[in-house]
Amino acid sequence: MSEILLNKGDSISTSPMKAEECPDGGRSFLLVDEQENLQVRDESEFLDKLGCGDVPGVKVLSIFGNTGDGKSHTLNHILFGGETVFYTSKSPSSCTVGVWAAYDPALSLIALDTEGLLGAAANQNQRMRLLLKVLAVSDIVVYRTRAERLHNDMFLFLSSASGAYLKHFTPELKALSTRCGLDVPLSSLGPAVIIFQETTHTQLLGHDSKVPGHADTLLQRRFHDLSLGTEAFSSVQYVGTQTITPPTDYSRLLEAVKHQVKNTHTRSPRQPGIVFHALEALSDRFCGELSDEKLTLYSFFPDEYFTCTAVCLCCKIRCKNGMNHIRDKVPHMADGLCQYSHGYNNKVLICKRCYEGGREMMVVPKTSASTDSSWYGLAKYAWSGYVLECASCGVIYRSRQYWMGNQDPESSVVRSEVKHVWLGAGMYLTNHQNAAQRVLDGMNYMIQSVSEYSTGPTKAVTAWLTDQVAPPYWRPNADITACHDCQKVFVEAERKHHCRSCGEGFCHPCSSHRMPVPERGWGSGPVRVCKACYRQGGPVETNSQVCKVEPRGLIARRVTEVAQSTLDMVTTAVDYPLCLVKDAARPDYWVPDQDITRCHQCSKTFTPVMSKHHCRACGQGVCGPCSTHIKPVPSRGWDHPVRVCDGCHARTDDL
Repeated sequence: MSEILLNKGDSISTSPMKAEECPDGGRSFLLVDEQENLQVRDESEFLDKLGCGDVPGVKVLSIFGNTGDGKSHTLNHILFGGETVFYTSKSPSSCTVGVWAAYDPALSLIALDTEGLLGAAANQNQRMRLLLKVLAVSDIVVYRTRAERLHNDMFLFLSSASGAYLKHFTPELKALSTRCGLDVPLSSLGPAVIIFQETTHTQLLGHDSKVPGHADTLLQRRFHDLSLGTEAFSSVQYVGTQTITPPTDYSRLLEAVKHQVKNTHTRSPRQPGIVFHALEALSDRFCGELSDEKLTLYSFFPDEYFTCTAVCLCCKIRCKNGMNHIRDKVPHMADGLCQYSHGYNNKVLICKRCYEGGREMMVVPKTSASTDSSWYGLAKYAWSGYVLECASCGVIYRSRQYWMGNQDPESSVVRSEVKHVWLGAGMYLTNHQNAAQRVLDGMNYMIQSVSEYSTGPTKAVTAWLTDQVAPPYWRPNADITACHDCQKVFVEAERKHHCRSCGEGFCHPCSSHRMPVPERGWGSGPVRVCKACYRQGGPVETNSQVCKVEPRGLIARRVTEVAQSTLDMVTTAVDYPLCLVKDAARPDYWVPDQDITRCHQCSKTFTPVMSKHHCRACGQGVCGPCSTHIKPVPSRGWDHPVRVCDGCHARTDDL
C-alpha cells in the first residue's frame, strides 16, 4: 500500500483543527470522527439526522481533494444551491475533520464530505482505513482539484486507492458476484470517479478536440504512462471548468453527477438504512492494521447496493431496483417504455376514471361480469360482446352494447399501457391459465343446450372460445381485417384462419397447407399453416423466451379445437371425449392426477373407484367429502363459485 503523497512546497498542518472547532454546517453532521469512530448510535438516529427516513432509495456521493481546494464549497453549490450545508472557511487550514454527511432530496443523494488529503505522515494508515470505508459505501466519488495542471499526486492517490480497494475487497466482490449472478467484471462493481479540475490561466484537458470523451481518453493515457491503474473504479471521467472571473461554473459537474445517479446498470438506489449498516460493519471490523485475513471474514457489500439482474423479456431493458427487492414485495421496474409483443400480450388497460383519481386499477376483457352467472354471462356475451369491469367502478364497457357507433374503449373509458415483462411474473397470461378448464367444466352443459336451439348460439360459443383461448403468439381476431398473404379484406361472415407457425391471420385458400410445427408445441401431427411457412418449413424465427410462455395458451387452444369441431358436428346429442383432453386442459398450478395418491386434506389413499377433485384455489387433489364447498376465486380467474377444498374455504383472503 503506497502512501498518499504531498504536493511539494505545501505546508503540513501538525495540529489539524478539531471537529468541535468547526461550526455546525446547517443540515450536515459528523458521521465519522478523526479517530474513525462512528458518531451515530443506530439506524434511526442516522435516518433522523439525514432527514430521509421515508425515502425508498438513495445513492452515496463522496468528495476527496487536497486541503483548501474547496470540497465543501463544491458540495454546497452542486447539491444545495449554494446553501452552507457543509461549513466552509477562508482559512488555508482544513476545517473538515473526519467525515461529514448530509442528504440532498433533489437527487436522493447522501453526500459525504471528507477531510483534506494533506496531513501528518504518521496518520497515513488511519487515513487510508477511513478512505476505504468511504469508498466501500460510495457510488460516486468526486476528486476536486484547483490547479493549473493535473499533478502526479492525484494520479498516485487514485491509483493507490484503487489498489487498496481491490486488495481488501476482491474476495468479497467475487463472492457477491457469484451469489447475485452478476455476470460483469469486478471493475464495474466499484464506484464511478469524476475528476473535477478548476483552472484560471490554463486551458482544460481536451479543450482542442471536438471528439466526445477525448478528455477521458487523455486521462487514461496519463495513468498508463505513469504505470498506474484504476481497475477498481467502474469509470473515470474528467470534468473541467475555467474560472477567469468568479463565481465558479459547476453546471458540467452537476450534469455528470446527475448522469451517474440515473445510471442503474450495475448499482441501484437502496434504502438509507442499508448504507448505515454497511458503514457500521466497516467501522466495527475495519480498524487497526490492515490485513487480508481479518477483512475476508466479513461482508462489506450488501446485495442491495447492486442492481437486480432481471431483464425485460420484450425490450431487454434491465430492472433498475436493487437485489432482493422481490423479497421486500417491490416489483421489477425499468426506465423507458416497453414494446408490445403478441407473444407476451403485455398491453394492459387501466380504468381512466380511477387513473384520474390517483389510482391504477387494471381491467381485463372478460366474457361476463362478476355479478353474472356463468351461462347468463355467456348469453349476454353472444349479444353485447366482451365486458370491461373495474374492481372499483364496476362494469365500464361492453364491446357491442349499442351495436352501431360504439366507441373504442381506449378513447372513452380506459387508457392503455405497454408494460415490461419479467421472467416468472406471469401476469400477462393469467387469462389463459384456466381457460381450457373452464371450457371442460361447462362443455357438457353447452352441448346439451345446443341441440335445443338454432345454430346461432353455436357460432357465438365458437367465437367466444376462439377469442378466449388463442395462443399468445396469435394475432388477435380483432386486429385481423385482411388476409396476411393476399390482402383480401374479410367480410363479416368469412372465417379467419390462423397459421399455426407464424400466428398471422389468413383466408382459407392462403392457409390450406398442413405440416408439423413442433417448435410451437403442436406435437408431431400436421396442422394448418400458410404458404410462406409451408415453403420454408417452419417459423422464420423462434424466440426461446416466447416458447417458455406459449404452452398455456397453446394447450387451451388444443382443447378449444376439439370442442369447436365437436360443436360444429353436434345435432341432438354428442359424446364429448372429455378424458382425451383433460390433462391438456389442466391449469398450470394444478397438481397432475398421476402425482395425487392421497387426499390433501384427510390423507385418505385414493382407490380406482374414488374420484379425484382439484381445488380451484390451491390446485391440490382432494376427495369428494373434503371439497363440498364452492366460492369464487378471482385471483385464479374463477369469477363465479367453483369447487374448493375445506382448507381454502376456511380462508377469508382472496386466493
